[in-house]
Amino acid sequence: MHIFLNGLGANAGAGLTYLYNVVPRLSAETDALTTLAVQPELRCQFRGFKNVAVLDTEVPQGSARRFWFEQTTLPKLVVKSGADLLLSAGNFALRNCSVPQILLSGNSLYTSADFYRDLRSRGEYRMWLDTRLRGFLARKSVHWADCTVAPSAAFAKELHRWTGREVRAIYHGFTPEIFFADRSPLPVELRRKLATGSDCVRLLFVSHYNYYRNFETLFRGVAALRARLKDRKVRLFLTCTLEDDKTPGAYKTGRAARLIRDLDIRDEVVELGAVPYALLHQVYRSCDIYVTAAYAETFAHPLVEALACGLPIVASDIAVHREVCREAGSYFPRFSSDELASALLRRMDHRHAGARSPECRFSWGLHVEEILAIADKLLGSPRHHSEDAELQSADDQHALTYKVSAS
Repeated sequence: MHIFLNGLGANAGAGLTYLYNVVPRLSAETDALTTLAVQPELRCQFRGFKNVAVLDTEVPQGSARRFWFEQTTLPKLVVKSGADLLLSAGNFALRNCSVPQILLSGNSLYTSADFYRDLRSRGEYRMWLDTRLRGFLARKSVHWADCTVAPSAAFAKELHRWTGREVRAIYHGFTPEIFFADRSPLPVELRRKLATGSDCVRLLFVSHYNYYRNFETLFRGVAALRARLKDRKVRLFLTCTLEDDKTPGAYKTGRAARLIRDLDIRDEVVELGAVPYALLHQVYRSCDIYVTAAYAETFAHPLVEALACGLPIVASDIAVHREVCREAGSYFPRFSSDELASALLRRMDHRHAGARSPECRFSWGLHVEEILAIADKLLGSPRHHSEDAELQSADDQHALTYKVSAS
């Protein structure tokens, strides 16, 4: 089998996480070849993998130009490569593709009414229009692809409601051997910021700044929690810096920064800045509770990481959070800061209960095996694979792979 993996849309966050974990596993497949298309600055990181050829071609800058390049030039490159199948990562499929195509769809903003309302309330009309346009193309892409894959059952169901097409759900993975591998000490400045004393409740939220992660509700919840705590301090650690020039994308940090000032919680909110992935496990383990108020998600990798580190979780009550955390999470209405504070207080009383390890449910190896099984089916050559890739044990009532259909 020869797979053409279009990763041109991956330049940060979950997109890069996907490539970094999936490409090595495709490389290990002795009966599969992969041609990889990525941005020029990333190519050196993927050269040298066995059975993987990195495509060298000029790629225009800007999302609109790149989309046009993908629709007009990339189909010719797929043919020239001799690939049997196209794996399109990054929400957009090729309209005219000469080989079967699997689309990886993972952006919940296109279907989120909350996000569109949020943009209007902020006067972000250009971003609103841009998201609507991208959403139109993402919806069309589900129809263009032979198979669409989502990273959670909740988002797969949402895509099905949105498009009317069947969508497969295959979890993204987690590799503890990689996540916990680095034992080097945290930088001095990071240790200094994390040092709070024994009388402090340490909350953690891992994300760059954006609107849909609902930082404002989180800040109001911290203020409400501080008002209820009489003899203890509270600190919320953020793995970002609330400055526009240090924030990916076009998100503006001014409203969030002003809210911190207006709520008088400057001491309570600690901006760690971006933390290298290899050191994240030490930051998780330096804190007491993981908290998120996000109103839109497709998978939420930090929740899996927090579970692996044994942190109790307080999360907004959305379907993806419940699917990932199950009974390990405490949930609150996504825009209620008072309920958030109450959930944190309850979790503080039971924070040593321990979180269930997530490794058995979230595996990049199983993810790749499922993708290859879909590819084999599309190509008409079923691959032998373990039944464990289809179902969990009797203790797990959910299949790792879901089919979402009209029934």
